[in-house]
Amino acid sequence: MLTKAERTKQFILETAAPLYNEKGVSGVNIDDVLSATKLTKGCLYSHFENKDDLSTQVVDLLLKKISDRIYLAVSEKKTAKAKIFAFLDFHKNPIETYISGGCPIFNTAVDADDNYPVIKQKVAAVFRAGQEDIVNILKLGVSNGEFSSHLNPVSFAFKMVAAIEGGIIMCRTMDTVKPMQTLIKDLKSDLERYSI
Repeated sequence: MLTKAERTKQFILETAAPLYNEKGVSGVNIDDVLSATKLTKGCLYSHFENKDDLSTQVVDLLLKKISDRIYLAVSEKKTAKAKIFAFLDFHKNPIETYISGGCPIFNTAVDADDNYPVIKQKVAAVFRAGQEDIVNILKLGVSNGEFSSHLNPVSFAFKMVAAIEGGIIMCRTMDTVKPMQTLIKDLKSDLERYSI
């Protein structure tokens, strides 16, 4: 059971998350968060040292939420191929995402590129962990005979994630999901070539 202070802090983080995802770390100011939460500056600063502290914790929440959702979608499947297909299908609609503003991983990566080294490191860690998970699923698929030994798990995982993340920004910019659906179909076909 959370204390009242913990509930208030969680409320602030949850309320600020969509703002950060839509506007970016540099685009959100404390007044935006105060307006959205209807809290006082004193209340906000009783939970966070400063805007950087708030930003870092909001980013942690956003990255955890998206990572947990992807993990849940993938972990429900039994075979390596089904897990990879679930990962791809998770990204099939980059316009209607569970949190307004699109993919928090991509948004935060672009926003934090050179301006926020701590946040950049957090996004890099999520990318590395996600890549490693996909590589391990593909390796499992090779070792259990689902995929040919000609499949290079590291190369395929990178190609797949790079294509998906690029597809997200392009589809959101063009306000269409059709190219992403074609991309996912093509990536599935690419993987099918290695199916045994």
